[in-house]
Amino acid sequence: MSTLSIPQFVPPASDDAEQLRKAFSGWGTNEGLIISILSHRSSAHRREIRKAYAVLFGEDLLKALDKELSRDFEKIVLLWVLDHAERDAVLAYDSARRWGPGDRALIEIACARSSDELFAARRAYHARYKRSLEEDVATHAKGDFRKILVLLLTAYRYEGPEVNLTLAKSEAKLLHEKIEGKSYSDEEIIRVLTTRSKAQLEATFNAYNNTFGHPINKDLKSDPKDHFLSALRAITKCITSPEKYFEKAIRLAINKVGTDEGAITRIIATRAEVDLKQIKELYHKRNSVPLVHAIKKDTSGDYKDFLVSLIGEESA
Repeated sequence: MSTLSIPQFVPPASDDAEQLRKAFSGWGTNEGLIISILSHRSSAHRREIRKAYAVLFGEDLLKALDKELSRDFEKIVLLWVLDHAERDAVLAYDSARRWGPGDRALIEIACARSSDELFAARRAYHARYKRSLEEDVATHAKGDFRKILVLLLTAYRYEGPEVNLTLAKSEAKLLHEKIEGKSYSDEEIIRVLTTRSKAQLEATFNAYNNTFGHPINKDLKSDPKDHFLSALRAITKCITSPEKYFEKAIRLAINKVGTDEGAITRIIATRAEVDLKQIKELYHKRNSVPLVHAIKKDTSGDYKDFLVSLIGEESA
């Protein structure tokens, strides 16, 4: 569920566009006004504001924001103004070109979106960058990572609830056999993870737990320093329990030596209108500290205020 706090009466998009123009005028930018508008508007509202701004002032709102803002505050505001598919395209582009074995943005886009959302992101990527997402991933990722990422990103999974329990049991045994033999990049593992529906994979992982007495991710922790194993764990968790995956991702981003603002920005911007409420609840339960307190402690300034507002809290 969304954490956005949207006013009962939302002004016309043209009024919001004019207020944003005022925030850019004069000596210095009125960051507070920008936060008060954009962090309290839905994706549909933001889309209309962007259209209205272009009509009224002959300029893309994104370009205006880019000129006025800086650093982490700029990054999250620009991501937030984008449509969902366009945002995923930008995140995927940055991730593909700077890709490293520990990067999780491409896995999140491939595994935490619906088939239609992933397809829309790929179309937006093609329109924006004049080439395909899989082309860039294949260029920059190497070896087993390239093989699994390209297949994940080009998958169009069945989204229904139907599962084949017999298949789930047989593929659970297949996965166990390959993992036990340390054949982590075997084509059968990659086939199952990249083609089966999320419901079918959940049934398979349940069968794995029931048959072998522990979750599949326990067996995928045999070598904590193996980046490919870490990626496989992220894939299985992101597909079947996205709220748990993102709670842990935020926790790790905050608890690192030096906060990982990139991860926090990406997760809050992409989940605020999806399931951030559940992520907040899980974070509080897991860490005995409200997420907003952790965010306030580890971030500062306008960036902190925007994050807190998207989380559905008030900055102090």
